[in-house]
Amino acid sequence: MGNTRIAHKGISIENIEVSAYTIPTDLPESDGTYVWDKTTIVIVEASADGKRGLGYTYADLSTAKLINEQLTRVVRGRDAMDVPGCWLAMVETIRNLGRPGISSMAISAVDAALWDLKARILDVALITLLGAVRTGAPIYGSGGFTSYSREQLQRQLGDWVADGIPRVKMKIGRHPDEDVARVSNAREAIGADAELFVDANGAYSRKQALALANIFAAELGVTWFEEPVSSDDLQGLHLIRDRGPAGMDIAAGEYGYDLGYFRRMLEAQAVDVLQADATRCAGITGFMKVGALVEARNLQLSSHCGPSLHVHPCCALTNFRHMEYFHDHVRIEHMLFDGALNPIEGELRPDRTRPGMGLEFKRADAAKYAV
Repeated sequence: MGNTRIAHKGISIENIEVSAYTIPTDLPESDGTYVWDKTTIVIVEASADGKRGLGYTYADLSTAKLINEQLTRVVRGRDAMDVPGCWLAMVETIRNLGRPGISSMAISAVDAALWDLKARILDVALITLLGAVRTGAPIYGSGGFTSYSREQLQRQLGDWVADGIPRVKMKIGRHPDEDVARVSNAREAIGADAELFVDANGAYSRKQALALANIFAAELGVTWFEEPVSSDDLQGLHLIRDRGPAGMDIAAGEYGYDLGYFRRMLEAQAVDVLQADATRCAGITGFMKVGALVEARNLQLSSHCGPSLHVHPCCALTNFRHMEYFHDHVRIEHMLFDGALNPIEGELRPDRTRPGMGLEFKRADAAKYAV
């Protein structure tokens, strides 16, 4: 038999459209180191061959400006099938602007839109294009803000567990003297069988974090301690991972923007489970690269926030642990996107009958939030 070669006729990316929307929170929110009352989502729509791909990031309005002024011209006219080539061109374009922060979030939104567009052109779900390892991604309910009253905290976490989500996460660190009591309240609400995670957002000193880790694990069954100290303190994270209680995973990585960041965190043996955010780490392309880096070290990856964007790539990773089902983003994604998923038995399951990520932008509903 001779070799069979399938010819590819290039499909040019015709346009990149950017818009941004700011949505108030439903209640005042805070964590160990930050206070907020609104969230801005930057949405990118990429067009080619009569199809429109959707991507987004949670970022400042300046991210949208950067996409318009720097990235649109780089991507327009390129082959819609060659997403990695578009990604590299964008990375090269922002060289003098700095890779971390806004630049990487801008690339993230465009990259996600291009993956969604490619899948739509091929008329397949994104998980089919990436290649499925699993049919659904386990999630953990995430909220429990430090601004919540005891009643609000218990209601939110308890409702998630009652709805079949077997693991939940709460914020700590704003008032360290109250944290043991707050975590105890959470445990009371979710019962003995559900997993309880805590996230300090880097609020503690090393000694504070180590002391509280032992109390949380021994007395309250906490199995996940996220950013007990600053994610930039790799020695501190390693210390707590090395000397902390058995059965408690130390996690960090949500502020990673490039592979070098994640490599340094892994080389420092700073975490048991690495986190990454495809709305920050240069999109789905960057996220899958992080997955390979983690797999090479026999560790696991957990996705940070933005569940609608993460569910397909998470189902394509072999070394995946779980997804963050973050209250703010779940609320926004259901407001703005038709096709946003609801949990089934504690996981999100991509809808393979819908092309791409399975999302349709509800433009009319979003209009009143436009900025």
